[in-house]
Amino acid sequence: MTEKNMSKFSSRILGISLLMVIPFMTFAQKPNWQNLDLKADSTFGISTERAYNELLKGKKSTKVIVAVLDGGVDVNHEDLKSVIWINKKEKPGNGKDDDKNGYIDDINGWNFLGSSKGSINYETLELTRLVRRDNAKFDKLDASSVSANDLVAFEVYQKNKTEFEKELAEAKAGLDNYSAIKSAIDDVVKKIGKDNPSSDDIQAFQPSSDIETNIQRILLQQVKNTTFEDFYKTQILDGYEHFKSQVDYNLNLDYDPRSIVGDDPNNSKERFYGNNDVTGPDARHGSHVAGIIGAVRNNGLGINGVANNVEIMAVRSTPNGDERDKDVANSIRYAADNGAKVINMSFGKSYSWDKAIVDDAVKYAVSKDVLIVHAAGNDNENLEVAKNFPSPNYDDGGVAASWITVGASGPANDETVKASFSNYGKTTVDVFAPGVNINSTIPGSKYEKLDGTSMASPVVAGLAGLIRSYYPKLTAIEVKDIILKSVVKVDQNVMIKDDESTKTVPFSDLCVTGGIVNAYNALKLASEYKK
Repeated sequence: MTEKNMSKFSSRILGISLLMVIPFMTFAQKPNWQNLDLKADSTFGISTERAYNELLKGKKSTKVIVAVLDGGVDVNHEDLKSVIWINKKEKPGNGKDDDKNGYIDDINGWNFLGSSKGSINYETLELTRLVRRDNAKFDKLDASSVSANDLVAFEVYQKNKTEFEKELAEAKAGLDNYSAIKSAIDDVVKKIGKDNPSSDDIQAFQPSSDIETNIQRILLQQVKNTTFEDFYKTQILDGYEHFKSQVDYNLNLDYDPRSIVGDDPNNSKERFYGNNDVTGPDARHGSHVAGIIGAVRNNGLGINGVANNVEIMAVRSTPNGDERDKDVANSIRYAADNGAKVINMSFGKSYSWDKAIVDDAVKYAVSKDVLIVHAAGNDNENLEVAKNFPSPNYDDGGVAASWITVGASGPANDETVKASFSNYGKTTVDVFAPGVNINSTIPGSKYEKLDGTSMASPVVAGLAGLIRSYYPKLTAIEVKDIILKSVVKVDQNVMIKDDESTKTVPFSDLCVTGGIVNAYNALKLASEYKK
C-alpha cells in the first residue's frame, strides 16, 4: 500500500473522550529542510544545497531517468512538467505501438491499473485477497476434515482469517470514532456559521455542552499554528476517509475492481495490459514522491527536488489498497526496459501473493544496472521480525545487490531523529533519510507536507539520480556502496516499540549504516571512487 500517512491513523484511533484530553499536534519546519545541512542550518537534512554550492558548480551532468512506481504522477504540475520523461520513440495519440515495446502510446510511462474502461482507484489488501481465495476451499472445514496435503495451507488460512477479522474490527472501530469526532466538530462549525472559522470566530462561540466546550478548546489550540481548514482536512477528514476506505474497499471480501483492467489476475506472467494514463484517479502520493526526487530547482516555484538533471518516468502500479505482485513485477521490468537507472518504490505490504514473480523482475533490473530504492514502511516495526514486501531477499536464495531500503528520520539531532512511525532493522534497513513534514508537489500545481518512509525513499532515489547524473560511469552497485559509506552517523539513543513495549536503543541498532544519507559526503566520495 502506498504509505499515505496511514500509520498516524492506525495508531491514533481516538474516541470522543480521548479526543477531549489529548490535543492534536502540528509542527513547523524550515522550508526545504530535507536538503539543508546539520552544521550550517541546525537541521538534520542531507546537505544537498551545500553539495550544489561547494562541489557541483561548473560541473557537467547527464540526464538520468528515475522511475516512480506509485499511484500516479501529475505530469502537468507546474514544478514537474519540464522533468517528466518523454518516450521519444513513441508518437503521441496515434494508437500504435511505435517503439514495439508492447505498450501503445506510452509517452510518459505506463499504467498497469487500467484499460479502455478506466483505471482502478481503490483495491483490497493482499490479506483480503488471500482470505477470499482460500475461503472457497477451507471456509466450511476444520482441521480434522482437511487432507494431510492441505494441512499447512489450512493453518495459514486460519491465521490469515483471524488477522483479517481483527483488522476489520479495528477499521470499523476507527470509522465509528472518527465519524463521532467529525460529527461533533461539524456541529460546532455549523453553529459558528462559517466553513473556515478563525480563532476569533471560535473564541466567540458559546458552547452548550461539555463536548462543545472541549471541541472549542481543541480548535483554539489548533488554529494557533494552522488554519481550521488545514487541521480539519489533515487530522479529521484524512482519518475518517482512511478508515472508511478500509471498511468499504481494503477489507471488503466482496469488493474486486480487477475487471476494470481486463487481464487475468491469476496469470502472473502476463505482461501486456493497462493504459497510458499515468496520472490516474489519485496522483497525490506519486506526485509528492516525484517532487522530492526532481522538482525543478531554483525556478521560483514550489520546492527544490534533490536532483537537478533527472527525468521522472511515471509507472502506475499502486492503488489505494495493496499493490498486486504481478503489477509490481511488470512495472519494474517496464522501467528497466525503457531506460530507468533508478527505481523508487514507496509502497509495501505484509503479505505476498506471488513473491517469485517479483524476485524475477528484481533480478532482471539488477542485471540491467538499475538501483532500486524501497521505503521501509510506517508501522514502527522491526523488519528483522515483521514482513515487508517487496523484499531484496530472494525466495530461492541470494539478495538483490543494487537495492536500498530506507527508514525515515526527523530534522532534530536528538532522540526524535528516528521518525516515530518508521520501521527499522539492524540488517534489513540500510539507511535513514528525511521523512517528516516534507513539503512537495501534489496535483493541481499545489504543494503539501506529508510524513512517511514514502517521503524518505525518494530523498535517497533523488540522491542516487544525482550521483549517477554527475558520475555516469558508476554502476548501480557502486552508487549503493557510496550512499551507504557516506552517511552521517547518529550518536543518539532513540525510542522504539518492541513486542508492544517501548525501549531506548542506540540509533546504530536501527539500520545497517547507523546513519542518515548525505549528499555532500556521497558526491565527495563519488569523485574519489574511481579516477
